[in-house]
Amino acid sequence: MASAAAFLRFWLSDRPRDTFLSYIPKEELPTFRLACHDFGVRAAPLLFNETAITFRPSTFTKPARMAALDRIGHHIQVLTFSMPHTPETFLPPILDPVTGEEVTFIYEPYTQSTRGQATRLSHPIYGSWELTDLLVKQYSPLFHAAANVPSFIRALKATPTLKHLKISCPDQEASQRYRRSIVDYALISLRIAVERSSLPLLNSLTLLSIHPGAALYLNPTMGFGARPQSIKKWKQIKNLAICMDSIPFSPYPPSDHLKLLHSYLQVFASSVRNFVFRWHGSDGLSPLSLDKEFCLQDRSPGMACPRRCHIALRPLKFEKLRTLEVENIIVDASQVSSFITAHRHTIREFNFEDTHLRNGTWDQALAPLTRISGSEKWKEKAEEVMDVPLLLSPVGLEENKVNDLVVDYFNCKPRISRPSIGAWQRAGERSRELFWGTPEHMKRFLRTSIFSWR
Repeated sequence: MASAAAFLRFWLSDRPRDTFLSYIPKEELPTFRLACHDFGVRAAPLLFNETAITFRPSTFTKPARMAALDRIGHHIQVLTFSMPHTPETFLPPILDPVTGEEVTFIYEPYTQSTRGQATRLSHPIYGSWELTDLLVKQYSPLFHAAANVPSFIRALKATPTLKHLKISCPDQEASQRYRRSIVDYALISLRIAVERSSLPLLNSLTLLSIHPGAALYLNPTMGFGARPQSIKKWKQIKNLAICMDSIPFSPYPPSDHLKLLHSYLQVFASSVRNFVFRWHGSDGLSPLSLDKEFCLQDRSPGMACPRRCHIALRPLKFEKLRTLEVENIIVDASQVSSFITAHRHTIREFNFEDTHLRNGTWDQALAPLTRISGSEKWKEKAEEVMDVPLLLSPVGLEENKVNDLVVDYFNCKPRISRPSIGAWQRAGERSRELFWGTPEHMKRFLRTSIFSWR
């Protein structure tokens, strides 16, 4: 009885219990919840805190799935919506069954709830009864599930504590970038569901391996089904991370996708505080300075929208940006300098990974730091550099003795501090000499060693 009373006191104490539950591997929590009802209740927040959904035809329409989501939805804080591009998501043209001609389909999201059979049959979902009949016969159930906006709205309303939304749509082929797929219809429905659901805690958005066209379908100002108040929900986003399939750099890259990306980032210009952007694949233009790119200003016959090429892009200015990280981009030193100067009052940290300067040097790109600080002391930030030995395995020597030799070597080896300017200047080019000196020195060392080396 004493042990049971002690366990009961421990279990009813929030902090010790939550600490204990945090150490249980997530894959073992489902089994742990089967022990008793209270175990199931206490472990549910940890188990369902991060939930991933791979979209299928019955994901948001099957009654049993929706009932389960209603039970656990209030525990979900991080939701990952995944829908990869596959042959099943490809949409062929709609053909007239009599003439064989292609039928034009102008999509308008149908957002009214269709709870009753009479209501569902009283209004055509896709504009007209003829077009609705063609789509039902020629398109797969996955398309109709992706275009079922009310089901998305109901699913998002079941997650009132959602804080972080992740969207993953990988594996789009470059040849399909100008064709709309089922994935795009699902993104439209998901965007509308976010805008029409009460998600007061939502403050983070991550787009993982997203295709360039998604910037159109996720844009609340110009996407399908957008309303004047649609942008209000996206103003809550303070942390934005985007990993987008790259648009290969060339003298005249496709400008329409870049313009869509620029317009999409403008939505978060007044709210985002932490921004991460990465091109997936080959390096591409910087999304921070697309308004200064010549290819987006010049009238070119290769552009998809020649009538709008004369409209200048508005410079991208993040009013509350504090941390910035971009990766795998090509940029001019003047563009980096202009961006730092424009955000000097708010930005505290920025990181340019795998960034290649098209024109200029990093000293020119980071010159605003000297003007802002009034000196060049920021260049004196020390970076620890140590010699790394090439330790070969001796034959017949015990492992603990080898470890002692390594520890003794590092204890007597002095450390060297070299000036650095962060991620843009690294240690010198003497990498070979860091491995026990020059090649000749290595040969002499191995020949005179008392051990047999292999």
